[in-house]
Amino acid sequence: MLDVGKWPVFALLPPEELRLIRQACVFGSAANEALYVTVNDEVFALGTNCSGCLGLGDLQSTIEPRRIDVLCGKKIVSLSYGTGPHVVIATADGEVFAWGHNGYSQLGNGTTNHGLTPAQVSTNLLNKRVTEVACGSHHTIALTTDGEVFAWGYNNSGQVGSGSTANQPTPRRVSSCLQNKVVVNIACGQLCSMAVLDNGETYGWGYNCNGQLGLGNNGNQQTPCRIAALQGVNIIQVTCGYAHTLALTDEGFIYAWGANSYGQLGTGNKSNQAVPTLINTDKERMVEVAACHTSHTSAAKTQSGQVLMWGQCRGQAVACPHLTHFGSTDDVFACFATPAVTWHLLTVDGDDYLTVAQSLKREFDSPDISDLKFLVDGKCIHVHKALLKIRYLKD
Repeated sequence: MLDVGKWPVFALLPPEELRLIRQACVFGSAANEALYVTVNDEVFALGTNCSGCLGLGDLQSTIEPRRIDVLCGKKIVSLSYGTGPHVVIATADGEVFAWGHNGYSQLGNGTTNHGLTPAQVSTNLLNKRVTEVACGSHHTIALTTDGEVFAWGYNNSGQVGSGSTANQPTPRRVSSCLQNKVVVNIACGQLCSMAVLDNGETYGWGYNCNGQLGLGNNGNQQTPCRIAALQGVNIIQVTCGYAHTLALTDEGFIYAWGANSYGQLGTGNKSNQAVPTLINTDKERMVEVAACHTSHTSAAKTQSGQVLMWGQCRGQAVACPHLTHFGSTDDVFACFATPAVTWHLLTVDGDDYLTVAQSLKREFDSPDISDLKFLVDGKCIHVHKALLKIRYLKD
């Protein structure tokens, strides 16, 4: 079971529906839109439906979940959203679907017509298997199993990496100095894109007026450029805020760069940094960094499961990593980010599933699935014939 209770958009769902959720994403300018996937691999949406980004075929808002038929059974592995808004997913089969606002061709279908239902992004991707997608405000990038990056949409600052500032109507391979490289991780800020290679090198392109590309200057980049200051540092994960970037090394250190007016770099001050700066967390090894291109909030998780947060937290500027009582970085964004959207697709990990004993304990005395009931001292006890039989044979 996935605990989505901290997100208000799910407050009206009955407990029996919440129990079925296995994946979820909260988005929208007021965190009032959501998609979720059930244990039966059905996909539902609810919320305000801005620009049709609930994918339901219309512009009607709904407080009752409605099923997105075309996505049911697709097995979503990656989901991202832009502030346009538009939504993009990758499936287990490597297919990409996109819908919502399309004024800058961020849906990748060659037009600027809005998409009210999920449509497959096929141009240049049909023979590719996409494993990860990331959206900026109005652009999209996708990572394939071959380690190639494709980009499309808004390109006023070079964020699609094509070498120009013309918008890109369909997916185009980001080549240049990535031509013969293998990318393993991607992320987008509002107007920039980042990529991590299999050798730990990090590249950035697009808008850079706050130093969010980490190149030591404030000039926009129309093609990927390697972050020279991280030479010899092995990055394994990069994530972007609105205009700042966080990177995690293989040794569990965090580097930060870019905009810092809310303390989102965690350096103890509010000065922008155009080069990667090592954050002093005074804690053990870090295993995850978290940020979202809709906000100025940062978070990280330690090896022992402690969660830190900094940046804009409920309107306050927290300039140094602050230890929380949360169990996941997701909770930081649910409770402290503005808007309180998810920074990635929430998913029940394999090790989060209950053991057989835990499952039995949870379903014991459940009126929904019991075979019969006993009346004891005026109280009903709901039981399962199979369990009674097992106990009887054991005894």
